Amino acid sequence: MCGIWALFGSDECLAIQCTNAMKIAHRGPDAFRFENVNGFTNCCFGFHRLAIVDQLHGMQPLRVKKFPYLWLCYNGEIYNHELLKEQFEFDYQTRMDGEILLHLYDRFGIEKMSSLLDGVFAFILLDTANRKIFLGRDTYGVRPMFKLLTDDGFLAVCSEAKGLTQITHSMSEPVKIMPFPPGHFEEFNLKLNGKVESVQLERFHCCTEEPKHAEYDDAEQLGKGFALETVKSNIRILFENAVRKRLMAHRRIGCLLSGGVDSSLVAATLVKLSKEQELQYPIQTFAIGAEDSPDIAAARKVAAHIGSEHHEVNFTPEEAIKAVEEVIVHLESYDITTVRASVGMYLVSKYIREKTDSVVIFSGEGSDELTQGYIYFHKAPSPKAGAEDSVRLLKELYMFDVLRADRTTAAHGLELRVPFLDHRFTAYYLSLPEEMRAPKDGVEKHLLREAFSGLDLIPDEILWRRKEAFSDGMTSTKKSWYSFLQENIESKINDSQLQKAKKLFPYNPPTTKEGLFMRQLFEKHYPGCYEWITHYWMPRWIKATDPSARTLSIYKPEKDQ
Repeated sequence: MCGIWALFGSDECLAIQCTNAMKIAHRGPDAFRFENVNGFTNCCFGFHRLAIVDQLHGMQPLRVKKFPYLWLCYNGEIYNHELLKEQFEFDYQTRMDGEILLHLYDRFGIEKMSSLLDGVFAFILLDTANRKIFLGRDTYGVRPMFKLLTDDGFLAVCSEAKGLTQITHSMSEPVKIMPFPPGHFEEFNLKLNGKVESVQLERFHCCTEEPKHAEYDDAEQLGKGFALETVKSNIRILFENAVRKRLMAHRRIGCLLSGGVDSSLVAATLVKLSKEQELQYPIQTFAIGAEDSPDIAAARKVAAHIGSEHHEVNFTPEEAIKAVEEVIVHLESYDITTVRASVGMYLVSKYIREKTDSVVIFSGEGSDELTQGYIYFHKAPSPKAGAEDSVRLLKELYMFDVLRADRTTAAHGLELRVPFLDHRFTAYYLSLPEEMRAPKDGVEKHLLREAFSGLDLIPDEILWRRKEAFSDGMTSTKKSWYSFLQENIESKINDSQLQKAKKLFPYNPPTTKEGLFMRQLFEKHYPGCYEWITHYWMPRWIKATDPSARTLSIYKPEKDQ
């Protein structure tokens, strides 16, 4: 997890522009570099480093003697870099996982290079010999990237939009800063004056396709066909493989643990594999909640069962409310459910940074979207509709849960790893018959739970525990965190302001005082940047006026099930 930033064809003095690169310093607290591009006086890179792999050669832009014309700035981890290095007999100069991009690009070109990468990444690759710039982002957008491109060819790129909002250029009209689309690469011609021209924007991978790098994977052979026992075995093999490959780190590994089935499976598998690999420290797990939260109690049971070094982070509604504005600044979003859920994750990340030495943090993100884990999936009109909505949610993760997970951890210089979004695991799961993936016997994620049933990996009561939204589960079942927030906002927004909200914000108009409050805070820091999200996250197939599962008519607390 790092911060990348680059300008091509700047009209302004680079010394003035580079102060904007410091706005993402939180992403890489270990080192910073600002470098001009030889021969292009108005082009430069900025890089904030969080040292995870190759402590010695890890600074960027990365350049190696073999390819003096290539410059690489990337944020991410390439889990199959060693496999590809051996497969194609590349001669490495560093121990950095990102060096594989240079070799693959040189041998195969940008499209095949991108499709062979098994990992999470956002990259800026400059080829001065051919005067080309390439941008690329992983399938689910786990690593963030924004771009600004003017009509006259000035290009600015950054991990977070905040590094671009104050960039100055000679355009008379304001220029849109937009998230770079996940699963795509874009090619630009670099002109002699440093300006660029977009040549093509292409998708290199979609979540429903098996990734091209699968043929070089070292996972054990999968069984063929859709017999239940075969499918369950394949799910276990691919999930364990997804966790194993993500152990690549020279810094201490920890895991967020909410006590739900997803984070519990990640934590249990992580502890099991860390013992197999003889890591020199126990895995730390982290739960956050108010004292009587169901998540805290469930996480405690899991931690005792798997033998992790467990940390509980208690918070008060007052602390959470106080953090909302700071969280919105880091998120660069005004989506209601994203903001609510981000506060807890932001506070637990702050604790990890200040009180422990864990830096690489595993999490259960992506499972709900992949395995139809949201309670509203019980109301899907058909298995086909449920399967289609699952793919829609996966494609939109970069605006919601993946955005939340990245920004709240990155705010405190932590690196997030999400095994449920492993390319091979998701492609396999999405290839299964639609009926198999649908909720069954009134239980969401039935297939995932069944795959791990009877193994004693996590306690049975946790394996079959009902879905709780993270922002709900961290507070008491008597009163959700969003209720405290709404009560606090009641005194800040009056009815008359809410009535005018639609006129004031015609794009994604807020319909509640809470929504208006969040939108106002967002506009205060990012005026006119509302198009960064296309819509609010809301349940489907059910009359919902609030994204919280606890407000839905089909929600039943644990004790009522």
